[in-house]
Parts: sequence; structure tokens; C-alpha cells
Amino acid sequence: MTDRPGTAQPGPDGQPRCPWAMSSPELLGYHDAEWGRPVRSDQGIFERLCLEGFQSGLSWLTILRKRENFRTAFRGFDLAQLAGFGPPDVDRLLSDPGIIRNRRKIEATIQNASAALAIPGGLAALVWSYAAGPAPVPPVSLADLPASTPASAALAKDLRGRGFTFTGPVTVYATFQACGLVDDHLRDCFRRGAYGRLAELPS
Repeated sequence: MTDRPGTAQPGPDGQPRCPWAMSSPELLGYHDAEWGRPVRSDQGIFERLCLEGFQSGLSWLTILRKRENFRTAFRGFDLAQLAGFGPPDVDRLLSDPGIIRNRRKIEATIQNASAALAIPGGLAALVWSYAAGPAPVPPVSLADLPASTPASAALAKDLRGRGFTFTGPVTVYATFQACGLVDDHLRDCFRRGAYGRLAELPS
């Protein structure tokens, strides 16, 4: 490890981790068990895409602490059920203190579910089609991580063309990170490389 700001730091067990994971037990658990692990299902990809959209302007810890509430409120992010939501469901969600009560994001989630159902081959296949390419140079510090990439911008444009909203390049890149399309664990983090060549893993 280095002394450069934002580099991997030892956790409570002495293992080096990405520094963003150190501020709470919830973030530590998410970092160790989920972040960067490949997600291959339509429902799993959709959930993370939606939650990253809700996170915009907020901390990820806020979303993480409300995630089970989101899952309950949005029927487990089941695409078919969400696509059938109507005005009464929007009103119900706007009165639910367990989630982020943002009308535009709630309505976008419902709209995006319908758009996802219309994708030939499914949402996950489309998202993973943007994962190809050479492995990036391992980031040493948080300053080395991009907010978006050409691939995330291209997918965001593709999704917009299919009727998605609140899925800009930054939100899409955060989904790439969360769903294992890229390995953005820092070079010295003990989870770096834990899942091999992510884009080549079987479904």
C-alpha cells in the first residue's frame, strides 16, 4: 500500500480495503460481499440501476440503509409487477417514509420497468454487451476512478433511446461498478481481482 490519499486502508480485520468502505458496518459488508460481484439477472441489474438513480444527490449509505424498504415498496424490482403500477401506486410510494420520496424518480422506475421488458434478449444481456474490452489499469486511489466512461455514455444513450430516464452516464457507470462489469476495487484492496475476468464469466 501507499500513503497517497484515497488509497486502500486496513479494515478491522487488517485486510486492506477501498477507503469508502470504512465509514460504517453497512458499507463494509456491501464492499466485501456485493460491490463488484457480477450480477447477471434482469431483476438484479434493474434493481441496482434504479437504486443508483435514487442515490443521485445523496449518500450511498442512505440508499443502502433503505434498500429492504425499496425492495418491499417496489415488489422486489420485479419488472412485470412494476410495469403494471399506476397512479395509486405512485401515491402509495410518495407516502412511504421508508424510501426516497421523489416523484420523478418513482415514475422513472415504473417507466423504466416497461422499457426493460421491451428489450429483446433482456436488460442484463444488453448491459453486459457493453462490458467487452481490455482490463483497465488497476486504480491505486479513489482519484483514479472515473465518474463515467465512453462505454457507460454509450449504454446511457442506448437506454434513453429505449425510453429509460434517470440513467445517465454517471448512474450507468456506478451500475457497472456495482454489478461487476468493471473491477474498481483499488489495486491493493483484498477484493481486487476476486471475480477474475468479469466480462468473461459464465452467466
